[in-house]
Amino acid sequence: MEVARVMKRSSTPATTSGWLLLILMLLICVPAGAAPWVTGYYPGWEQPSLPATNLDFATITQVIHFSVVPNPDGTLNSSANSISAAGSAAVVAAAHAAGRAALICVGGSESESGFQGATSNHLAQFIGNLTNFMASRGYDGIDIDWEPLPSTDGFGYTNLVIGLRLALAVFPTHKLLTAAAGAYPPWDDSPTADYVMYANLQNQFDQINLMTYDLSGPWDGWVTWFNSPLYDGGYRFPSSGGLVPSIEGAVDNFLTNGVSGAKLGVGVAFYGYQWTGGSGTSPTCITGPRQSWTNAPTITAFSYSDIMADFYRTNLYHWDTNAQSAYLGITNSVPTDNMFISYDDPRTCAAKLSYVRNRALGGLMIWELAQDEPETQTNSLTRALRQALATPGLVSLQPAGADVHLTFQSIALGSYRIEYNSNLVATGWSTLLVTNVAGAGGTLSVSDTTAATNQPARFYRVQTPP
Repeated sequence: MEVARVMKRSSTPATTSGWLLLILMLLICVPAGAAPWVTGYYPGWEQPSLPATNLDFATITQVIHFSVVPNPDGTLNSSANSISAAGSAAVVAAAHAAGRAALICVGGSESESGFQGATSNHLAQFIGNLTNFMASRGYDGIDIDWEPLPSTDGFGYTNLVIGLRLALAVFPTHKLLTAAAGAYPPWDDSPTADYVMYANLQNQFDQINLMTYDLSGPWDGWVTWFNSPLYDGGYRFPSSGGLVPSIEGAVDNFLTNGVSGAKLGVGVAFYGYQWTGGSGTSPTCITGPRQSWTNAPTITAFSYSDIMADFYRTNLYHWDTNAQSAYLGITNSVPTDNMFISYDDPRTCAAKLSYVRNRALGGLMIWELAQDEPETQTNSLTRALRQALATPGLVSLQPAGADVHLTFQSIALGSYRIEYNSNLVATGWSTLLVTNVAGAGGTLSVSDTTAATNQPARFYRVQTPP
């Protein structure tokens, strides 16, 4: 739980006007759950444009340097993604200077064949190469990104994870082991095998970060849909009747199959997709979500910074309440040039953080840090996450006759419990109100109409789940 600033309400003997109030600002510490992690991927090829010293370690709790690639013979390719010795040193130094952890990732998109060969025939050598690379370059752990990961690879994956954890256990300080996990199984694979595998392996991992993005595409039987929506909104594919994918759907699948929520991270996409072209059936050209087509549109990925620079206009912006997702709907003079652009924005970041808190999940994972706007920009996603993490923030108190008004900052989908006590050291805080924020968040005001009692003082606190 997160505890905000707390105010003390003191009284003098009653007067004809009721109460005289003395308001003091205090900060108390109470037992609290771990704050959500914010793990950010940082590709080696991005270092020239985003030096490691510019990473916002006030927001990022772990940085994952992406990535070395497994070779089928158990060796590592560090040049494919520009993981140089100097680059490693810069990332590790910047993270450690801020008291944060830096991990090296192994794998990435289309790395399956390398993992298959390395784990089938050279497992001991592969694990040795990974741990030696980690140790020699000063990293604090290893992230496994085996993609794709069909159920047929489960045996090799399991052996790798168990072997790596055993090898990491010999170091004098704890080394992190994390995973990038697919939000849903690969197409036409077992619907539950991967979830069960992660449930069996969860104690080996410090984090299991779900790649809850790339959740849609111009595939047969599909409709236009969001890249990384929180909810499906109850919408089903017209072609099959199945629910469209969402973060909620993915998280529920992991939880239902036995993975602890505290192990799970939810993906935040610092990029989006432009849908355009094709010819539709509802309506005839693509401008938004939930549209079908007769001739498939095309999709193109753009960084968040490029979306804001090249496409964003306030009159084109839309917020989909059911999916809790942002998008741009662009109508052009040539209908086939119309666009639907799905992306995560600052409100999405706040909503995802609230979701993590409300469901007692472990944290958030970012792909990838260099695609953000500079933090000097108002709409920077990293800045939005830092501000969301700081809420509920400072509480203010104002007397109103015999009542007290509390005001604090909230974020999208936030859930808050306002409590009071007459003694800071006493247990058993009383609940004044539990409230949920339906919209984008902002200033939230709560009135205590029970304040005028014979208590010499009243203390307040605002908490967020869990």
